[in-house]
Amino acid sequence: MAFFFERGAYHLFAHRHISIATAMASKNIYKELLQLGGPILVGQLGMIAVGFADNIMVGHYSTAALASASFVNNVFNVAILACVGFTYGITPLVGRLFGAGRIGDIGASVRVGLRINIIYCLIIMAVMTALYFNLGLLGQPEELLPLIRPYYLISLAGLLPITIFNVFAQWSYAVGNSKMPMWIILATNGMNVLGNYALIYGHWGMPELGLTGAGLSTLAARVMAPVVIMAIFFMRRHNEAYARGFRRIGGPYEEPRPSMVWRTSFPVSIQMSLETSAFSGAAVMAGWLGAIDLAAFQIIVIVGTLGFCIYYSLGAAIAAKVAVASGIGADANAHMRHIASAGYRIMLSLMTLSSIVFALWGRDIMSIFSNDPAVVAAAGMLIVPLLLYQLGDATQITFANALRGTGHVLPMLWIAFFCYLVLGLPSTFLLAFTAGLGLWGIVLSFSVSLFSAGVLFLVYFVRATRNRDTQSSPSTTENAQNR
Repeated sequence: MAFFFERGAYHLFAHRHISIATAMASKNIYKELLQLGGPILVGQLGMIAVGFADNIMVGHYSTAALASASFVNNVFNVAILACVGFTYGITPLVGRLFGAGRIGDIGASVRVGLRINIIYCLIIMAVMTALYFNLGLLGQPEELLPLIRPYYLISLAGLLPITIFNVFAQWSYAVGNSKMPMWIILATNGMNVLGNYALIYGHWGMPELGLTGAGLSTLAARVMAPVVIMAIFFMRRHNEAYARGFRRIGGPYEEPRPSMVWRTSFPVSIQMSLETSAFSGAAVMAGWLGAIDLAAFQIIVIVGTLGFCIYYSLGAAIAAKVAVASGIGADANAHMRHIASAGYRIMLSLMTLSSIVFALWGRDIMSIFSNDPAVVAAAGMLIVPLLLYQLGDATQITFANALRGTGHVLPMLWIAFFCYLVLGLPSTFLLAFTAGLGLWGIVLSFSVSLFSAGVLFLVYFVRATRNRDTQSSPSTTENAQNR
């Protein structure tokens, strides 16, 4: 595997046949990625802050509430990322149209994407509803089930608004406007924190609802976000061309076939859900170790999510820029590689920074989330494996998003299946129970699956961009498929 990584990196970073125009443009790639990714990062940090606030408030309310939240959140992360990942298929479609200057067709593509994403979300909700009636079979502590069940139902209700918001957020990212979703995320997250304060503890005349109150506050924020972003899409004058295309006013507009959206969305959704399934499976195994270990696992996941969201922000920018580059025609191949290589260099810098923060202040950060000394001590023992999987996470996010931007997303299916299910979950069990490493082994196993996935994503990104040297442009291929 190291051989493939070195070979892929060579093809990625050794730009031998680059036009002067492309070389000059590459000087701005770092700036463009940071400008696009910066607002996404701010929005993600806002979400992290709310996640921190949620878990601090819940953790200080009771250890049982924190452990219950850990289980439900990790289970629902699979469903959430399945829905969010499906919306990511819109990015390459909109990005290519934007790069080709086909503005009116973008709105039509968003309309098709919204319809299909709602259908997909309803399917996921049906699956999660079936799981609800079998929660007692998952081996969680019996005393936690009365807390788990209402929080689970509230989380279920939030899936559809999450999906709708992210459809329009992906449109915004693909056309280069990452600030607007950022402000919406920050505003609704602020509302969430205030709601938590009122509903968890019973302040401002509200009932004391504990974990259920945290869920209701989060649900209200999730409902508000799509309402605001849709109002901006349809009512702001600057977006009139997109809205007209969405409504099919003043056409004709060319829109993708539903099958095209499915082909670009489904593999990404499955890749992200399988990745999250490995973490959710790990949460279930942590529950087998007891409530203390489950609560400690939740804390380490929260802290690790800080790094993930930083990487995700730049990854979203990489996907959007690669998608736009794929529609420019000449030198598209070289330009996409420039974007990926620049993005990975920035990603490694971010990874190093986050690792330093975790190494120096990780224990202090973890102590914020619980006043139970046993939970804090168990979480503090996990700093080393936390640091080890940061490189793998940064690598897989970079090249998964670069590959997503090319539209060649089918390999993501088998890569995710192999790395997260065939390799990841067995590694978690073997390290935790067979090797006797317990919770330490569970967290250590993350680096195995993440780094393996990152290497394979890199290999396929190199292949996808190399093949474009002798193939037609993506937009041409897409049009041919639609005829």
